[in-house]
Parts: sequence; C-alpha cells; structure tokens
Amino acid sequence: MSQPGIAIIGGTGFYEFLEGAEQVTMSTPYGETSAPISVAEVAGKSVAFVPRHGNNHDYLPADVPYRANLWALKELGVRQTVAFNTVGSLQPDYRKGDFVLADQFVDRTWGRADTFFSGDTGAHISSAEPYCGRIRTLAHEALQGADATVHPSGTVVVIQGPRFSTRAESKWFSSQGWHLVNMTQYPEVVLARELELCYANLSYITDYDVAAAEVVGAERADIVSHHNVLKAFNADSDRVLDIVRRIVAALPEETACPCRSALAEART
Repeated sequence: MSQPGIAIIGGTGFYEFLEGAEQVTMSTPYGETSAPISVAEVAGKSVAFVPRHGNNHDYLPADVPYRANLWALKELGVRQTVAFNTVGSLQPDYRKGDFVLADQFVDRTWGRADTFFSGDTGAHISSAEPYCGRIRTLAHEALQGADATVHPSGTVVVIQGPRFSTRAESKWFSSQGWHLVNMTQYPEVVLARELELCYANLSYITDYDVAAAEVVGAERADIVSHHNVLKAFNADSDRVLDIVRRIVAALPEETACPCRSALAEART
C-alpha cells in the first residue's frame, strides 16, 4: 500500500467510493475511527476514504468520532482532505442538485469534542478562513467542464441534529444570508486545521430544508427528510463521484500552503 497523501471523508449516502480498496484499521488516542479506512488509487493517486457516519450509518452527527478520523488520516500520511457533505439550501439561487465549495461556517452545535488541545498544550487557531482556499480554487477550476452547477463559495450553518430544523429556525438561517444547512461540518473543519491539514468541503444540495416554499418560492415543496436526502443522493451518485474524481485529479502531490503552518502563532 502506497502512502495516501489525499483523503476523502464521505457523508450520508457516500459509503462506497473506492473499488478494490485495502482496508486499514487504526487505533488512535481518541478511540476507533468511524470505520476501517479504505485506501486505493483514484486518478492515479493513492487516496484514503473514511465514511464519516460508519459503514451502516452507525454514528449520528453529534456522535461521529471526528478526532479519531482526522488523527488516523494524518498518521497515514494524508495532507490534503476533501470532505463531502449533503446539505440543504437556504437561498433561492442555490438549487437542488448544485455543488458548493463552502468557504465559511456558522456553528450552532453544542457539547462536541472540538479540539485536540487542553491545559498547558493549548492553542488558539484562526478560523477567519476555515477552509483551504488553495484546494477550493483548484477544485473550482477543475470543475469548469463538469456537468454541474458549482458555487465557488457559500456559508453553511451547522446544526446539532439529529433532528432537522423547525420552520422558524430555517427562516431565521435564511434571513441571515446563510446559504446551506448541515449537521457535520463542525467540528471536523477546525480539527483538521489544528492538525495543519489542508481541508476543503464539497457540499451537494439535496433539499431545501424545512422552509422550502419560502426558499424556492414554490407553492408546494417537500419538507426535508433523511429518506429524501438519501434518495436525492443515490439518484445522482454517478455525477457526484465524477465530480470528486475531478477534484482529486487536480490536487498536486506536493503542497505549499498556509494550512500547513496553522499552529505557528497559535500555541499558548
């Protein structure tokens, strides 16, 4: 097995990605990973894949072992990570079936283990630009010829889950100008930054959250459900995988990126 420098973290509906993969089971100081890590070749590169929720949706959003997953990927040699999420849209110009390279998040979660540091090993990382801008730029360029509408930026509000939003919450999120809603992008993104990993997000819009009629202006629109999220993803899975492969192909083997020195001025 060659050392994987790139990782894909998959979300709901993304449990099978690599064909002919070698399975790697790893223990970490933070427990077991969500599932064994798969390593295989994608676009001529060694790539690791971990299903965020486990192989059979074993972990709800607040219970995902985010620290173990990221720690294990770094131990394997990963330096660049593309995290895939299914999301709901909060704005009319972000349509179902579109892809978004998120650049900002708003954290509405609570109680999740969201740092590797404590006590005399403290650090205060900057979250001003939480996602890797270099990967976002490369990904957006790589997807220009794809069969997809790709938004180069977007703000995602991360809710605690596992429940979906109320209508009032959804309207509030939309009124703030936030573009997407999801349950798992935090704390994954900040934990990656603490490990000085380049981390970018690829979001796929499967629904219009709860206040769908208000968002898309339709008289009747389906309210989000887990069943419908999976249905929407599965109906478009081939296109999703093509998008991901294009991004992997665009990533260089060697990287010079500010993400790699995120702790330089952060330690206490």
